[in-house]
Amino acid sequence: MKNLDDKKKAKAYWRENLKYLTILLTIWFTVSCVFGILLKDELNQFRLEGFKLGFWFAQQGSIYVFVILIFVYMRIMNKLDKKYGYDE
Repeated sequence: MKNLDDKKKAKAYWRENLKYLTILLTIWFTVSCVFGILLKDELNQFRLEGFKLGFWFAQQGSIYVFVILIFVYMRIMNKLDKKYGYDE
């Protein structure tokens, strides 16, 4: 019976993990590909620190967002590990 509960808990853990991973990767894709490539011309009408916004997203913005998402993922996973009892 305990083995069955462990499998259910592990399955729920991975389902929630994949949900968060999908959300965070979607944000990163949106910032890097959509803002930096597809909407570049529209965003270039605006400036950030002297640079066109589309150029800024392509060169720096996507990197900043990726680093922030790493820390967000780390925080989310720590909470998720505690929730399911996988923390150390």
